[in-house]
Amino acid sequence: MTESSLDSFKSRKDLQVGNRSYVYYSLPDAAKEGLDGTDRLPFSLKVLLENLLRYEDGRSVSADDIKAMKGWLDEKKSSREIAFRPTRVLMQDFTGVPAVVDLAAMRDAAKSLDTDPTKINPLVPVDLVIDHSVMVDAFGNAMAFETNVDREYERNNERYEFLKWGQGAFDNFRVVPPGTGICHQVNLEYLGQTVWSKKENGHEVAYPDSLVGTDSHTTMINGLSVLGWGVGGIEAEAAMLGQPISMLIPEVIGFKLTGTLNEGVTATDLVLTVTQMLRKKGVVGKFVEFYGPGLSSMSLEDRATIANMAPEYGATCGFFPVDDETLKYLKDTGRDPGRVELVEAYTKAQGLFRTDDTPDPVFTDTLALDLGDVVPSIAGPKRPQDRVALTDAKSAFESAMGSEWNKAGEMGKRAPVEGRDHDLGHGDVVIAAITSCTNTSNPSVMVAAGLLARNAVAKGMTVKPWVKTSLAPGSKVVTDYLAKANLQDDLDKLGFNLVGYGCTTCIGNSGPLPEEISKTIADADLVACSVLSGNRNFEGRVNPDVRANYLASPPLVVAYAIAGSLFVDLSKDALGEDANGNPVYLKDIWPSSKEVAELVRSAINESMFESRYGDVFKGDEHWQSIAVEGGSLTYSWDSKSTYVQNPPYFEGMTMTPDKVTDIENARVLGLFGDSITTDHISPAGSIKKDSPAGRYLTEHGVDVRDFNSYGSRRGNHEVMMRGTFANIRIKNQMVPGVEGGVTIHHPSGDQLAIYDAAMRYRDENVPLVIFAGKEYGTGSSRDWAAKGTRLLGVRAVIAESFERIHRSNLVGMGVLPLVFNKEGDTWESLGLKGDETVSISGLAGGIEPRAVLTAHITKADGETLEVPLLCRIDTADEMDYFENGGILHFVLRNLAEAA
Repeated sequence: MTESSLDSFKSRKDLQVGNRSYVYYSLPDAAKEGLDGTDRLPFSLKVLLENLLRYEDGRSVSADDIKAMKGWLDEKKSSREIAFRPTRVLMQDFTGVPAVVDLAAMRDAAKSLDTDPTKINPLVPVDLVIDHSVMVDAFGNAMAFETNVDREYERNNERYEFLKWGQGAFDNFRVVPPGTGICHQVNLEYLGQTVWSKKENGHEVAYPDSLVGTDSHTTMINGLSVLGWGVGGIEAEAAMLGQPISMLIPEVIGFKLTGTLNEGVTATDLVLTVTQMLRKKGVVGKFVEFYGPGLSSMSLEDRATIANMAPEYGATCGFFPVDDETLKYLKDTGRDPGRVELVEAYTKAQGLFRTDDTPDPVFTDTLALDLGDVVPSIAGPKRPQDRVALTDAKSAFESAMGSEWNKAGEMGKRAPVEGRDHDLGHGDVVIAAITSCTNTSNPSVMVAAGLLARNAVAKGMTVKPWVKTSLAPGSKVVTDYLAKANLQDDLDKLGFNLVGYGCTTCIGNSGPLPEEISKTIADADLVACSVLSGNRNFEGRVNPDVRANYLASPPLVVAYAIAGSLFVDLSKDALGEDANGNPVYLKDIWPSSKEVAELVRSAINESMFESRYGDVFKGDEHWQSIAVEGGSLTYSWDSKSTYVQNPPYFEGMTMTPDKVTDIENARVLGLFGDSITTDHISPAGSIKKDSPAGRYLTEHGVDVRDFNSYGSRRGNHEVMMRGTFANIRIKNQMVPGVEGGVTIHHPSGDQLAIYDAAMRYRDENVPLVIFAGKEYGTGSSRDWAAKGTRLLGVRAVIAESFERIHRSNLVGMGVLPLVFNKEGDTWESLGLKGDETVSISGLAGGIEPRAVLTAHITKADGETLEVPLLCRIDTADEMDYFENGGILHFVLRNLAEAA
């Protein structure tokens, strides 16, 4: 991608920084040439404005598109579609492997279309960080890390061979090997630059760093003032291949922060409070930008913690402007001094640098929080926004026992554990995990956890014997500073030994519970709990044996491991006893904010980052020993592989797309309620032996022990389509009272696994639709939630509303997203049971974005309904993708035509 030759607003200028000269696109100069007032735009929109100025070409970006950014100020929102070109793309291996599989498949397809396969390459820098494959098999001992790494390579060798092939085959594509850290923390500590520069037509061009990522928590980098958000793998692939991201100029919600956090309150408590407030506000599809004097007391890591959880509060991103703290963090993490100098000079020249005297930008709407009002909190039992003050945690769990699991009368139920000298009961914490990018990137909460462990050990305390403990830092730098502060030994004594560097418990890689614990939970039908320092706690996500999942700060994770139960009120009950039998309360071992801050300052230095990231792409001896076979032109697919297969998306593809047709006499595959997450839809977590995916693996000679997770097998469509809608907690209302991925096939009335029913419908040549409630597709940007839906034969999803990323992904796979267009219409209000046939007219011959279509629904008793539906293909670019059968087909045809 190259900058444009047009410059309607005379913004192209020179910038001298030290002894280096840069070209840049000046926002203040553009304001003088017809864009007056744009200095009042939110900082995040200024980044978009610069992007449009830099890429103005009269086609994808016109002068009118740029003027629309000024027009935004009039209504504080806009219906204008713009084309955004991110600086780079970030991937993790779960979502990255299928993206690279698709690129490899596109090379094969290009060859069949008589196009040079080497035309298929990322056109912008792509970094893939392998961080989602380590599982907590071993824990609570000094050998846990080594054991888990060995198992990781044993399980994932095929995938790692493929990724290593991709690193050599594709230009502009780098792989950060396993055991380095979580992609978002590696991005924060190393990859992100805040201001980027590159050679362009003989000039060094400076511009804001920006990105999209194949993980929804890509938003974490907004804490470093890098505008970015998560997209589906499909959309990311298009960005890699030079396609602009089509988007409406977003509304921007300003979140004003004032004051400072009180003693004993952590960044985690703050982010849970912010998440709850913004979910209540309603910010889906909007930017959130933080401002106010409270920023000056907030570390960059605290900002990143808040930015990380933008998907949990529903926003596209949570942006923090550049200020002195940004420059300090760049210096402290070992960035090149010349880069830091450029960041300061560029952002000040552009009006992108915040000080306490900076006038507040214009926002669509605002809300405010005094940091002094934040209290210690947890969130659960199954949604990140369900914050509970720590003082109310016990009573809230007791309430959930009745409302969530209908066990109000069983509070004290306990059962013996076979082979052990203890029992197990409702509310017992069986998993306590310091995990995920949200908190392990933040030294203040990690050091606090270590200090709390030190204080507990000093009193002779231990964790309860039924708790599976784990520590999975976001980078090796965390290991370095915990060791330097002499805190790791104390964490080890409580069982929080290092288990790996990666996203573990938060994505379901918690590993199995000890068999006797798992058996007791199942036999006694217990509501077992997890407490984790993550960002996701959706039901069925953390572990199949655990029903209640609570998000908490790392020190509270340690505290709950010691207490062992959600029935213990940490605010006033004793956590346990010291060596002399005296009760010990949380306040007795909680470290002071001053102690934490002093230790953070003394334990972390610039050289740690320089050392750990000096040779970050080399990998350990395991990675270096992986042999790569096959050529660099196209991939040599192994038909026997159960990890990587050539997907069928391009089979029979021609240069001319098939005409879009109406949907006729479709059957209903599922009726779903509100807040169906991509975890419910997309294959995730462990693979059950008796599931369709388990049967497939067994038939292909894979032992149950080696099933691995769905995430690790995302490169094999045969496994993934069998696992779509197979979540153990999903509730298809066609089968009331039953949990799991089952449906009713009509007209036979047979109850089948959703995959098996879909395949029967395919054999019968019957198209499928899905009905759902509000916020369909919330959660991570899982492309397989859309890919699997398409491969099952679903033509359309009809919902009350969609989460942003999943709607986009459905369009990118050629699946039609529709919402009820009449006030009050829902599938429930229409009396649907799932035995209806559905026809949707108005598609044939072409439609406009956001057109109103009609569904003709025939019930089993012959009654007919005509239901108006709004097409949620929102832009002209999205319509091109849909009419081509998907975004990859659109890109491939364009590349083939240009060749």
